[in-house]
Amino acid sequence: MTVLTDVNARTDVLNRLRRAEGQIRGVQRMIEEGESCLKIGQQFSAVRKALDSTYLRMTMCFMEQELEACMQPDETQKAGLEGMLKDMETLLARMG
Repeated sequence: MTVLTDVNARTDVLNRLRRAEGQIRGVQRMIEEGESCLKIGQQFSAVRKALDSTYLRMTMCFMEQELEACMQPDETQKAGLEGMLKDMETLLARMG
């Protein structure tokens, strides 16, 4: 089992989840206050996007950890791997 060991990645994911949690509370409040379905739907869309980007970040972190564990790269290879994964994350984010 791979765990989220990189402190920066863990902090990033937790911050993203906290923002999504705040957005969900906002949706609940909007429903309680009788906001229009259109406005609520727009907020749902924002929540989904936030969760999708968090899921993508977690997936990329998992891939990075697994590749490093399998390859045990030196510093030069590690830099290349980080660049490739960053590019992959950017491309995947554009698909969403």
